[in-house]
Amino acid sequence: MSRRFKGQKLLFATHNAGKLEEMQALLAPRGVEVIGAAALGLAEPEETEHSFIGNARIKALAAMRATGLPALADDSGIEVDALGGAPGVHTADWAETPMGRDFGLAMRRTHDALQAAGAAEPWRARFCSVLVLVWPDGHEEVVSGIAEGRLVWPVRGAEGHGYDPMFIPSGEERTFAEMSAQEKNRISHRARAVEALMERCFT
Repeated sequence: MSRRFKGQKLLFATHNAGKLEEMQALLAPRGVEVIGAAALGLAEPEETEHSFIGNARIKALAAMRATGLPALADDSGIEVDALGGAPGVHTADWAETPMGRDFGLAMRRTHDALQAAGAAEPWRARFCSVLVLVWPDGHEEVVSGIAEGRLVWPVRGAEGHGYDPMFIPSGEERTFAEMSAQEKNRISHRARAVEALMERCFT
C-alpha cells in the first residue's frame, strides 16, 4: 500500500546541482522544500548496481541512514537503441574525467560510438528516470518516467544539463537544452516520474 509523504522538507540524495534545481522546481508548486545531500555534507555512495532502480535505492538508503530522515533518490540516464541501450546506467560514467564530469565529452563519445557502429539516423533514444523514496522504518515507494526521442549532432542549446543538448524529445524540434526549464519540466522523464510520485505519495 502506498504511503503519503506528510513533511514539508524532503531530502533529495543527489550531489548533482542540475538535478537538484530541477527537482526543486518540480516540487515547489506542491509546497515541498527540497534539500540536496551536498548541503548536509553527505558522502556520495558507490553505485554498484546494474539497474536504475538498484542505484537509486543505494543512494536513498545511504541518505536516510545518515540522517534518519525520509530520503528521495533518482537514478537516470540515456539509452540509445543503436548502442544496445548504452550508456544507460553508465551515463554519468561516460562523462567522468580526472577533473570531474564532462558531459560534452560524454556526448562526443556517444556520437563517435554511433559513427563507429555505422548507425543511420534517426538515432532513437530515451531518457529514463527512477525515483526511490524511503522512510526510516524501511517503507519504500518506487516510480519511473521515460521521455522518448532522438539524438542529434552537433549538439544544440545552452540550457539544462547532462545530455540535454543532444536530445530532442518526440513531437518536438528543439533539444531539451533549447527549451526553458518550465518547458522541459512539462515533458521530461524526471517530470513524469515526479508526477507518478505525486499521485502516489503527495495527493
